[in-house]
Amino acid sequence: MLTSWTADAVRAAEEPLLAAGVPLMGRAAFGLAGHVARALREARGRVRGARAVLLVGPGNNGGDTLHAGALLTRRGVAVTAVLASPRVHADGLAALTAAHGRVLRATDGTGRADVTAAVRAAHVVLDGLLGIGGRGGVRGPAAWLVEEVAAAQPRPLVVAVDVPSGVGVDDGTRQGAVLDADLTVTFGVRKPALLLPPAAHAAGRVVLVDLGLDPAGAPAAVRLEAEDVATLWPVPGRAAHKYARGVLGVVAGSARYPGAAVLSVAGAVRAGVGMVRYLGAAGPQVLAAHPEVVVGDGRVQAWVVGSGVAPDDDAQRERVRDVLARAAHEPVVVDAGALDLLPERVPAHVVLTPHAGELAALLAARGAAGVTREDVEAAPLAHARRAHELTGATVLLKGATTVVVGHGGAVHAQADAPAWLATAGAGDVLGGVLGALLAGRARDAVTDPMLPAALAAAAAAVHGWAAHAANPGGPVAAADVAGAVPGVVARLVSA
Repeated sequence: MLTSWTADAVRAAEEPLLAAGVPLMGRAAFGLAGHVARALREARGRVRGARAVLLVGPGNNGGDTLHAGALLTRRGVAVTAVLASPRVHADGLAALTAAHGRVLRATDGTGRADVTAAVRAAHVVLDGLLGIGGRGGVRGPAAWLVEEVAAAQPRPLVVAVDVPSGVGVDDGTRQGAVLDADLTVTFGVRKPALLLPPAAHAAGRVVLVDLGLDPAGAPAAVRLEAEDVATLWPVPGRAAHKYARGVLGVVAGSARYPGAAVLSVAGAVRAGVGMVRYLGAAGPQVLAAHPEVVVGDGRVQAWVVGSGVAPDDDAQRERVRDVLARAAHEPVVVDAGALDLLPERVPAHVVLTPHAGELAALLAARGAAGVTREDVEAAPLAHARRAHELTGATVLLKGATTVVVGHGGAVHAQADAPAWLATAGAGDVLGGVLGALLAGRARDAVTDPMLPAALAAAAAAVHGWAAHAANPGGPVAAADVAGAVPGVVARLVSA
């Protein structure tokens, strides 16, 4: 599991080490210099003779960068530090100067031609403008430096120091100009911005330099990995039968949109649920695609409702209302056409699966006037958290990085899917996979309000991995994704 902690938690974890005289900056700088040297060797075959530009802001982040620059000069790198603030870390600047690094200032505007020339000649740029103490984005000379690097042709390798400058460290937002990195070298622990969208997309590949930190409390955001998903997945024992493995009810699709029902059922069946019951007008199409499905009401442990349910389909919407009336005791996945039927408050084992536009509409209906799809995409965590607070539900916000917010402040961010998964019907398959998980662990999900968020994240991960497996590196259809789920699950549980 990848874990992350807020800036305050990191500072609190550093305090006892600093008080004991542990050289955290020296460790960070050494690790940073090593990863930069490794990246240079990979990019150009050698370290010596490379040209590096350091973008240096105030505070300890700039100090880490300057000390790393001093170490790189000793490995034969020509280092130029560009100071974006009149006040920088004194010891770091002294170390770089003693190592014969070059220093330019971007604060007075007189040396901008030299700065531009240095940036355009650089093999690597280290972004040390803002660290975990940065607030409000990159401004002034620092913003100009970001623009210069972004415009450089050919573009140098960009290494973010701890976090890319200009991201919201704790909430994952992008605050104005952000220099997208190829590599982020982060110190001690990961920060939420390295997992959460949209900031995480600016981080590139992330490597961690261990400083011996031991932050207190629960992490701010996590990302499940394969071993975590395997422990969550319900695996039948030798004595299992279909009812013990979970029965999932599906209220999806309509005469107008039968594909949503077929794909929701496909996700559930392929994920390994014991049995699927389907309710709705798309029964003939569902049976044609999945003859093992039972059409009609009966014993059910969990539900998937809403995919392909049209606003004017009174019969199907009434079925959705009936299901939601039972939600106190049965887990429910609520998607698309069922979101506007959600009761005022529901338990955490009700999982909402909107995309950004649907979440904006849900929030607007709950009194958050003026929220747009663009607002949600700019601050996914804040809006998913608000939906959880307003409804009590676990919220899975679909996107390139899927954000899940659940009971007790649980936050998951899964970035497992290829861009090709942005295709019609993919969300229907995801709902079915998640429904199968909730049906297989229905009792646990009802009694442990923290579990639905983890199960939702696990479903998102498997959904993404199945898209990769369906056609590595190329386009996929939703049905192909469903077809790849059994193989993905088999590899997980047998590893």
